Amino acid sequence: MRVLVIEDNPDIVANMHDFLEPLGYELDAARTGKAGLGFLRDYPYDVIVLDLMLPGMDGLDVCRELRTSLGVRTPLLILTARDTVPDKVAGFEAGADDYLVKPFSLAELDARLKALSRRGPSLTAQTVLRFGELELDPSTHEARRAGQLLRLTPTCYQLLCVLVRAAPQLVTREQLEHEIWRDDRPDSDALRTHIHALRHVLDKPFGTPMLRTIPGVGFRLVASDEA
Repeated sequence: MRVLVIEDNPDIVANMHDFLEPLGYELDAARTGKAGLGFLRDYPYDVIVLDLMLPGMDGLDVCRELRTSLGVRTPLLILTARDTVPDKVAGFEAGADDYLVKPFSLAELDARLKALSRRGPSLTAQTVLRFGELELDPSTHEARRAGQLLRLTPTCYQLLCVLVRAAPQLVTREQLEHEIWRDDRPDSDALRTHIHALRHVLDKPFGTPMLRTIPGVGFRLVASDEA
């Protein structure tokens, strides 16, 4: 079973490796939410173990991001010291499948991981996003315009998801940067570069542009018949 552990405590990660790997598990570990999302964009996993108290992007934000923008349906177990009912409700509402409170038994963790693996992908609905000629399928990470597949980078796909969900309303530069990079924002030219790449794929091959820039404010999508 291949498991992604998103946990910033090296001792907990080491204990998981020592206990689970002899049982046949393959573990990858990420110490930040952003790094964990990077793993999930590139590799398939059977189960995800996610700590809530992460530096920068916290676990609930990671959970929401992977369930919405990335469309990841992999079973997910939240691992945390927070044990109140509201904390657990928040975790499940964000898209978690199970909850294990620290300190925990590694034998119990093993049992829960096996149960989640047998359950298979989360049944959380993966709603296809549509606006005008656009159609985005979070379950496959595919985007199409007028039926034509758009070859998008992961970041451009995320940007388009945010814009489609808001369409036809404006999305500010600050909102886009927060949705893509959270608190770990890159230099000021990064968003402009990705928007340029998105426009090249989304609009250039077609007769009418859908992505509009509102100078000094942000961006919005318009239906093809409004362009």
